[in-house]
Amino acid sequence: MRPTARGVGLAVAGVALVGVGWRFGYAELAALGGAALVAIAFALAHAAWRPRLAVSRQVEPDRVARGEPAGVILTVRNSARLRAANVLAHDRCGPATVPVPVLRLRPGRDTTVDYPVPTTRRGVVLVGPLRVARRDPLGLVTAARSHGGTGTVWVHPRIHPLTAVPVGALRSLDGRVDNVPHGTITFDSLREYVVGDELRRVHWRTSARIGELMVREQLDTSLPRLVVLLDNRAAAHPDRTGGEAPTFEAACEAAASVVTAAAREDVDVTLLLVTGDTTPATRPLDRLAEATLAAGDLGAATDRLRQQRAGDTVVFLTGTGARGDLGLVGALRGPYAAVVAAVFGQGSTPAAAEGMVVLDAADGAAFAAAWDGVRGW
Repeated sequence: MRPTARGVGLAVAGVALVGVGWRFGYAELAALGGAALVAIAFALAHAAWRPRLAVSRQVEPDRVARGEPAGVILTVRNSARLRAANVLAHDRCGPATVPVPVLRLRPGRDTTVDYPVPTTRRGVVLVGPLRVARRDPLGLVTAARSHGGTGTVWVHPRIHPLTAVPVGALRSLDGRVDNVPHGTITFDSLREYVVGDELRRVHWRTSARIGELMVREQLDTSLPRLVVLLDNRAAAHPDRTGGEAPTFEAACEAAASVVTAAAREDVDVTLLLVTGDTTPATRPLDRLAEATLAAGDLGAATDRLRQQRAGDTVVFLTGTGARGDLGLVGALRGPYAAVVAAVFGQGSTPAAAEGMVVLDAADGAAFAAAWDGVRGW
């Protein structure tokens, strides 16, 4: 609750008239000042009344690709028994506000508003809460309050279909690297037998030695595992158009395309960012919707990858500002069997490190075409 400029002026005038009238014995001035103060008190009481509003919000769908439609259905109900709601209401939708007709809403009635959510930009759009403003008839005091909860719309990058993903790579003891698209089974540990285990998995020698049935636990150690490293350094994406970095948006689309293709082929994939949150997200597409540009160090990110060895194939996605940094990524060729780098934006094709595949693409669609053109997937 806050007074308007008119309310502040009337309050100052009222106090001054009461003081002058009282000091010099002008009853008329004191009465006039008292009337002004009574008007201020009435305005405060009027604005202090809180309408009883029940707000429900439905967001459909809450996750869309960039450019796809999404909408909000907002229902506001006057839960009061006697008094009509006479307020100005606006619902927040990202940086904008949407007017909601609540003027003269009778008791027990409701009003419904549906409006589209802007999805022209990748990101997270916050919806709500409903902001209700009330003003007294004289315009002396205004009060604004929030009603209802909030909603979230995740605008994911566009996804370009990819026909294939890299197969797994198994390093033999003699140094050879073999493709293993279906994985290999390796002994991992022994555990106690439970009803339902196959008898052919019983390790009879250990069982005879300890007097209890023990079975072999086996682990598939060479299933394909991808690591997608998205370069979200501001220095890697220097060009800006309409407040966006086109090369970064293209890199996000490429990351979403690789993650989706890997999920389709039931291939394990990990999405990481060069700077910011380095933990894999439970929903990679949501992580891509949240991704923003920041300052960071590519060397630190590659050092982490070298220590973690989180997969057998690294896919590095960056912009024109990082053409000279591909050597850092190419150095991962030791702990990782394959390294793929994609550089987005117009320019000369960057030099590739030995054993490294480099794709030069103007946008996400060009990346998909170049990706599908790689032999050996």
